[in-house]
Amino acid sequence: MILASLARYYRRLATQNDDVGNPKVPPYGFSEEKIGWILVLDKEGRLKDAVPNLTADKKPQPKLMSVPRPEKRTSGVKPNFLWDKTAYALGVEANKDKAQAKTEPVVPSEKTFAAFRQYHLDVLQHEQDEGLQALYRFLQHWQPAQFADYPCLSETLDANVVFALDKPSALIHKREAAQELWAGRLKSDEAEQGLCLISGEEAPIARLHPAIKGVFGGQSSGGSIISFNKESFASFGKEQGANAPVSEVSAFAYTTALNYLLRRENGHCLTIGDASTVFWAEAADSETAAAAEDFFADIMTPPDDEQQSQKVFDILAQIAKGRPLQEIAPDLSPDTRFYILGLAPNAARISIRFWLDTTFGQLAENLAQHWQDLALEPRPWKIAPSVWRLLLQTAVLGKSENISPVLAGEMMRAVIGGTLYPMSLLSQLIARIRADGDVNGLRIAMIKAVLQRRFRKGLIHEEVYMSLNTESRNPAYLLGRLFAVLERIQYQALGELNAGIADRYYGSASAVPFSVFPRLLSGAKHHLSRLRKDKFGMAVNLDKDLGEIIAMLPEVFPRHLSIDEQGRFGIGYYQQKQSYFAKKDLTVTQTHEGE
Repeated sequence: MILASLARYYRRLATQNDDVGNPKVPPYGFSEEKIGWILVLDKEGRLKDAVPNLTADKKPQPKLMSVPRPEKRTSGVKPNFLWDKTAYALGVEANKDKAQAKTEPVVPSEKTFAAFRQYHLDVLQHEQDEGLQALYRFLQHWQPAQFADYPCLSETLDANVVFALDKPSALIHKREAAQELWAGRLKSDEAEQGLCLISGEEAPIARLHPAIKGVFGGQSSGGSIISFNKESFASFGKEQGANAPVSEVSAFAYTTALNYLLRRENGHCLTIGDASTVFWAEAADSETAAAAEDFFADIMTPPDDEQQSQKVFDILAQIAKGRPLQEIAPDLSPDTRFYILGLAPNAARISIRFWLDTTFGQLAENLAQHWQDLALEPRPWKIAPSVWRLLLQTAVLGKSENISPVLAGEMMRAVIGGTLYPMSLLSQLIARIRADGDVNGLRIAMIKAVLQRRFRKGLIHEEVYMSLNTESRNPAYLLGRLFAVLERIQYQALGELNAGIADRYYGSASAVPFSVFPRLLSGAKHHLSRLRKDKFGMAVNLDKDLGEIIAMLPEVFPRHLSIDEQGRFGIGYYQQKQSYFAKKDLTVTQTHEGE
């Protein structure tokens, strides 16, 4: 199903052009590769110039160019057709010995050049096209030692190069004769005929599938979703691709579509944990599909503009209230098919981390529910956080490399699929709070989301509210509120301290309240006594809060709290603490209004 969806997406892309009028994806047998230089030849095969094919960025990069598909070089020497890196095309490469590189930066690569030369001399010897003949003559006479005689080649080392006739725009591999010759070479007599599992048609079966490049953390040479390189993977004596028969055309289609999706500039790829998450839509017309893709991209990576971000999340809020999608956003169709694929590197292979095939209407409901579960008042963010930003709250020192790959995959699956959030998310968040003492809004929002979704699924019996719930009698929630009141009393009595009760006791108070709270309450009496001398009204209000919460607690403090209860403790603490800031803001506002 995954490969069939990608193959259909390739056919859709093949009918479209990019912003400069070029096809979005290359035709069968071709691949978009990074080509750094164009070597211009004259009709006699003499090298005239080397022209850079680089982007105009601060750090120029080779541009993508449609060329005959590359050979898979898992081992051995295999030249590409009409293009290659300089080790093949010119017989030179950079010296990999650092000690010698300063005095001898360029070294010959005779074996690879000999293969490139012989391959093309055999293929081109009977061709009459003047461009192909120019390349034929060039390879007859070129020697790697000549590299030093051409200053224009000095920066081409180890780059991919193509050839042109007389001017850079007249690329030899794009000449009609070259295209016909390549098409003929694609029809391999060695390919085994079989029933393609994607198209359902009898066709030549691909022995090896084209490489998939761009997966975060994967090999630069690319990887494979389907490959069989050990006897233990094979069955009934079949070799390589015959174990999962996919036609050469279908293999090209799904890998080309996936390579297109994985290129970050195309806006269809997100990196979450160690997974590269790609997404695409399928609709009656390309405009409807593009609208769904753009909306999903804005949700997963919210725009920096606060107003634009708010528009997107206003739509989700309306969906959560039950309003039909097309009534809120007419350009979005609930029937659009939507696909999300999570890929992770695994040596030369690529692992499927998660896969979702659903309607856009259902996906929008799942996303709306995610933001509903996260919602807190007051809202702890101006621009809604992406899944990636949320996951950073679980990482040691907030570093992306410390995010658990497994947790990232499970979190993404829960967001897009509407399933339970992983319990490991709750335990990671509580562990980070206990380690660094940072009880921030994002962490509490995620703790609330985990518990609220478990409530909606019927696994726990008490709802978690967006803002302070003074009616709740949940002991863990009340203990969190009580801890916030005790912290407030200490702060008002003593001011800023190097290590207040939150710094010293939060972890133990949230896990084993029986051993901590009696001591904290004893200290609070002294703090209140001091506070009554300086801020009598403040002392009365805080004493009242303290009394109301203690009155709702059981007579004996619990000896320990479960992981769920520790989550409720954190929510109670955060919401009670925020209520004091809200009261302060309200007082300031009322003062200004009175003026």
